[in-house]
Amino acid sequence: MFQSKIAGIGYYVPKNVYTNNDLTRFMETSDEWIQERTGIKERRYADRLEETTTTMAVEAAKIAIERAGTSTEAIDFIIFATLSPDYYFPGCGVLLQREMGMKEIGALDIRNQCSGFVYALSVADQFIKTGMYRNILVVGSEKHSFALDYSTRGRSVSVIFGDGAGAVVLQPSSEAGKGILSTHLHADGGEAEKLAMYYPGASGGKWLDQKPTWPDQELGGMLMTSDMLADGTAFPYMDGQAVFKKAVVKFPEVIHEALAKNNLKASDIDMLVPHQANLRISQFVQKTLGLRDDQVFNNIQKYGNTTAASVPIALCEAWEQGKIKDGDLVCLAAFGAGFTWGSALIRW
Repeated sequence: MFQSKIAGIGYYVPKNVYTNNDLTRFMETSDEWIQERTGIKERRYADRLEETTTTMAVEAAKIAIERAGTSTEAIDFIIFATLSPDYYFPGCGVLLQREMGMKEIGALDIRNQCSGFVYALSVADQFIKTGMYRNILVVGSEKHSFALDYSTRGRSVSVIFGDGAGAVVLQPSSEAGKGILSTHLHADGGEAEKLAMYYPGASGGKWLDQKPTWPDQELGGMLMTSDMLADGTAFPYMDGQAVFKKAVVKFPEVIHEALAKNNLKASDIDMLVPHQANLRISQFVQKTLGLRDDQVFNNIQKYGNTTAASVPIALCEAWEQGKIKDGDLVCLAAFGAGFTWGSALIRW
């Protein structure tokens, strides 16, 4: 069985910077209010008409492929993680394939929100280990800015999220003890409604206490109504306290699981790259694990929460800044809607 390694990595963020003060033009908030609760100072928003989840992924993928020393022709599988696809269907995997002029390879879409990239990396790892594929492009990309509620009503969610993309190329490794050591995935749907966007699907909110009213009950009617826009039920919902309480438990758990699997301890970690959900969560996890500041990488201050893109963007920045070096033990961890969570332990 092969070992898999990250052979190339890249990221892309839009040029449009929106500071916390910029958001005060649309809602009652302040830089102090946002930083105190999230640690975020600014975020990037894609050009509404020119950039999409797919086009941002293309830019990140180009860099990752070049750094891997390979070509688009050599990519033999795509795994694309996002919660903000360009179309409800088909998924962004095939759109990326088309935009990059790739041959007729398989393309898989992952819908695991904040933990999407870790899930995607785990799936890719299995394909490499079994020898099925040799060059897998793994992407996390998000365009949140087009679907947020920028009124005061929606500020607790809208101030958090930003746009961007990250990508890696996974290849077999011939070096013993190097590459992805193990991955660990979990899910618990018991509190799925604590962080969700309820109404785009066909269920009609059957699991919710608040039932939507369709224009035509017999025929189903429209999935989106003006009432949903007016009362905010068309936008993402988050119970921030519930998410925080669960995250600060499951983050350390899944990291310890990865360490125990490989007979290692927290102090062995050279760099922890957590999903950039909230700086307060990352700081709590750091304290719980007893890690120093130089053992944890955070960039949520600049980009906000980019969901499936946050781990590869942060991983790439940490590597570019020389904070991840050959032989370092790197841990990736994520927690998000579902709830789903996971970790990956890598010997760089």
